[in-house]
Formats: sequence, structure tokens, C-alpha cells
Amino acid sequence: MVRTGSASVAAGPTLAVVAREAGVSVPTASKVVNGREDVAPETRRRVTEALDRLGYVRRPRFDAAKTSGLVDLVVHSLETSWSGAVLHGVEAAAHDAGLEVVVSAGLTRNRAGRPDRGWMDKLTARGSSGVLFNLAELTSSQYGWLDQHRIPYVLIDPVLEPPPGVVSVGAANWQGGVTATEHLLALGHERIAVVAGHQRKMCSSARVAGYRSALAAAGIRQRPEYVRHAGFDESAAHLRTLELLDLPEPPTAVFVCSDHMALGVYEALAERGLRVPGDISVVGFDDLPEARWTTPALTTVRQPLSEMAATALRLLVRMMEGDRPESTRTELSTRLVERASTAPPRD
Repeated sequence: MVRTGSASVAAGPTLAVVAREAGVSVPTASKVVNGREDVAPETRRRVTEALDRLGYVRRPRFDAAKTSGLVDLVVHSLETSWSGAVLHGVEAAAHDAGLEVVVSAGLTRNRAGRPDRGWMDKLTARGSSGVLFNLAELTSSQYGWLDQHRIPYVLIDPVLEPPPGVVSVGAANWQGGVTATEHLLALGHERIAVVAGHQRKMCSSARVAGYRSALAAAGIRQRPEYVRHAGFDESAAHLRTLELLDLPEPPTAVFVCSDHMALGVYEALAERGLRVPGDISVVGFDDLPEARWTTPALTTVRQPLSEMAATALRLLVRMMEGDRPESTRTELSTRLVERASTAPPRD
């Protein structure tokens, strides 16, 4: 895990820096640090010399008898079904690993939106053995602090592209965007719009990229006016949908990049007296419980939130034990769940 900015000086070199110095991959450098035998002698020599030359401080291997038995889970909010699914996955995996979980909400930034160090102090006071961050936006100084204190951490569905070497778990968002769009194309739709989240967020940009790729593969002209960003906000999705309906040639189908935003889309369509799917088809993304509660029930792309969280916890345990995942990015597959919100377009 890398440190950036001034924190890197105080914390010392990261394993990524050592690997670059030795001309090897981070997983290979990790094998040398952890005493693995499946490394060529010449490679081991180069990595060892780089470790000594750069002053890398080896993290002691995890000893369950000497740790608190606690891991922290920092979530964006506790008020959504999304967070409930993540909590379920972490709790189940932590139970299997014999660990307890401390849950905190929205602690990486204060009420003014600035980086907050309060959760760091609490983390140190508790003596937690590792941290899971869900939908968190960490700053370079916060990454540096975690690395300086040798605290293992894993990101669940990171908002932004994490620094090199940081371990994260997410869903196959690009493929999910392709799948949603291909489903609508197969029904005969060509005028397909997308109501996306934040432009800068990884998951949103990947889903939109998948949408565009599917249209291009089908030979369908991409219309810039059919791409609307609503920031994963239900009210904004409502407004963006009204804008789409006011176009000279409105879409016959909408791919919505979250089930939560799809509620706003449904509201806008009802406001205009349009029926789903008789007048317009709608596909969501997430497969949250509310996707089944809507009328009609929402066709959506399922991303395995609980499985993502459980995978992140298991990776964290490996890191606590001194092991290093060979890949820093793990993506779990998505799949389409067909319900009643999609149909062929009207003549």
C-alpha cells in the first residue's frame, strides 16, 4: 500500500517502492518479505538488498493470540439497504474467522466535508487489527497514516481509483453495463438512455462505458443527450428523467445505474402518465430489496454486495497474517435479474 505526499517520508518506503527499486512485482517482493520459498535466489537477493538499502521496516506476522480480535468496518452510511448487505457479508465472514467487528459510519470526513482524524484516534485506541472501508474517499494523508502505523486495510467498492498497491474488492461494473444494455437491445430497443451516478466515481464511469460499448457493438449511434448524470440521488434522477422525456425524440428505455435512482425514474414516468414497461422500459443496477418492492418489479443487474464484503474480510485476514494478495483488485461477477420492468418497445 502506497503513501503519498509528506506522509510517505515519515512512514518510510512502501513495498511498492521496494518492488520498483528491485525491478520486481509487488507480489514477488511480498513473498520475499514473508519468507516464501517460491522465489528465485537472484530475485530474492535483489529484493533483500532493496529492503536494506531503503530501510523498509518489515511488518511482524499476525499472531491471533496477541491481537485484539477486532476489525473495523467504516461505511458511508447505515441508513441504506446497501450498507445492510455489506454488514451482513462482513459479519458472516468475521464470525467464521473468529473476529469481532466495530462498525462506524461516515467517519473519514467531518461535517464540513474535510478529512477527519477522529476515527484514526479511535482506531488506535481500540487496537483494531485491520480496517475495511466501504464507499470511502480517503485522502493521501489518511492512506499515509494507515501505512505508517502498519494497519492492514481493504477497500470495498472504492469511490475513486485507489493508489497503486492498495487492495480493493468490487463488482464487474463494466460488464454489468454491457449486460443491462444488451438486454434492452435484445428486446428491440434502440433509443436507450442512461441515468448515471457521479462522473468521477469508478463504478458509475465503468457502467456508462459498458453501456456505450454495447451500443457500439450493436451498431447503434450513441446520443450524447441520452447520457444524464444524477449523482446516485433519487431526486436528481427524477429531474434527469424529465429532461430525457422532454427531448424531441425521447428514449424508449432507460438504464439506471442504481436501484435507488430507479425509484426517482419511476416517479418521473408516473408524473408524465407513462407506464412501465408499456411506454418505457427500465433496468436498474444493484438488486437491492427495493427492486422487488417496486411496481412493476424492477429488472436489474445484481452485484453481489454481501459476497464482496465477505471477500474483502477474508483478504484482510490474509494481510493481518502477513500474506499479500497477488492481485490488488478483485472483481466479482454481476448478472441480470429479469423482472417485470422491461418489454419490447411500442410500435
